[in-house]
Amino acid sequence: MKACADCGPCLMKRILFQARLAGTGKEFESVKECMGLYSSLMTPDVCSADIATKVHALSYSIMGCSDPYRQMKIDADRVVERYVPQAERFINGSGDRFRAAVQVSIIGNIMDFGSGIAIDDPEEFGRMFDGLLVEGIGSDETDRLRELIEASDTVLYAFDNCGEDLLDRFLIREIRSMGKRVVGVVRGKPVLNDVSMEDALRAGLDRELDRIVTTGDFAIGFPREFTDPGFIEEYAKAGVMICKGMANYESLSDRSLPVPTAFLLRAKCAPVAASLNVPVGTNTVRIKRAV
Repeated sequence: MKACADCGPCLMKRILFQARLAGTGKEFESVKECMGLYSSLMTPDVCSADIATKVHALSYSIMGCSDPYRQMKIDADRVVERYVPQAERFINGSGDRFRAAVQVSIIGNIMDFGSGIAIDDPEEFGRMFDGLLVEGIGSDETDRLRELIEASDTVLYAFDNCGEDLLDRFLIREIRSMGKRVVGVVRGKPVLNDVSMEDALRAGLDRELDRIVTTGDFAIGFPREFTDPGFIEEYAKAGVMICKGMANYESLSDRSLPVPTAFLLRAKCAPVAASLNVPVGTNTVRIKRAV
């Protein structure tokens, strides 16, 4: 997805938010230097995620903190765990377990902190859970996703936020119950509140998946080049890749990909919503065909 004017204020809010989380007293320097870099990179011809990756790399360097969101990620897992039984009852009581599991996985995408487009504290999730659950999927290609999975032996599942990953487990279980091999994809290095390998192991995702690989590098979503040998190996086997969240969508939606890609996300900001041609706040399942 290409950058637009709205991306600047959103990104700077996040830079300030994480500088305060880090607590190293580098808030002013972080915002000042990152604004300068963003200004030099900002162009409507460049992928928004590519710009954000470079700006966040600078922010992390200035902060001197490799994982400012670490405690918030742990808290997010703890909060979401309270709602796992309710999510399980919703799926068990549905007439279509697969579709219900897709819906549950998408509502977890609200666990997105610091930009002002979702929530800023994991505890806010509880106040929204019931409402999110009844919203349904506003832009829905779930049936096509099911067909792609049924035709695949290996399914890649690219995670997004911590906390959200606990709700992804239900969809992963449904896919594995179809006899499919599921390989999880996590961030190569800690970035934002996204799932890293450390986070995945802490949450027990290794017990839910056949294998876990990484995106390889520090990146918002996926890096421009795939570098992790494990990911490259599994990508060659996959019949479909499921990508959770906006960062994965922003980084991959304009690229030619050899594997069908299913984006499962909540369109939380105007640029992403416009790219998907849906209203802001729409729970979305969108399939990108292989090229």
